[in-house]
Amino acid sequence: MKVVFVHGALVRDSAWWWSRMSPRLAQHGLSSATLDLPSCHTGGGLHTDGDALKALLANISEEVILVGHSYGGMVVTDAGTAPNVRHLVYLTAFLADTTQSLASFAGPEPAPHLEFHPDGTLSLRPEDLRARFAQHCDEGAYEGARARLTRQPQLALTQTPRNAAWQSKPSTYLVCAQDRGTPPEVQREQATRAHKVIELDSDHHPFLSQPDQLTNILVEISRQ
Repeated sequence: MKVVFVHGALVRDSAWWWSRMSPRLAQHGLSSATLDLPSCHTGGGLHTDGDALKALLANISEEVILVGHSYGGMVVTDAGTAPNVRHLVYLTAFLADTTQSLASFAGPEPAPHLEFHPDGTLSLRPEDLRARFAQHCDEGAYEGARARLTRQPQLALTQTPRNAAWQSKPSTYLVCAQDRGTPPEVQREQATRAHKVIELDSDHHPFLSQPDQLTNILVEISRQ
């Protein structure tokens, strides 16, 4: 079985974000693959990202546990209907239906940690990374995360998924109870659409700050 990780918005280099998880999962016989979202590298929107995930899944012969982190949950929702996907894991993420964009879950005012640019992209203000998203991360993880921030087209946030994979696939929602970027109450509302809910006492990035605990959860899911 393979765990496929789909990273969140406004960052690049997915393999780095999962680098603390891959060796831990391998110790339990689970291989890993990661997807570099095109919208965070060359451009495009949610559908571009979904097509990239579909292509990746089509080249995997094993059964897949598909992990979507934050915005990555939108991509998992769009592309996670592939026949080899056994389980969806939403990690402080969004379970949209086909009428809902990520932007539709936002409040009336722009989030203060986001910066909108004239070219139609947006980015995370680097000075907000530590306090809002990485307060439990060690210094090495924090510096690595900061170095991988990038711009992303707003189209990724305004497109709606073409499928709602959680309606047909088993799913687990992982609430990160100390996340200051996606508030826990927002996560718990999203989690009502999942089959199972697990809470972690974690910031926004448990694969960096709590890799052992996250590994144990994914291993348990693989045995179901």
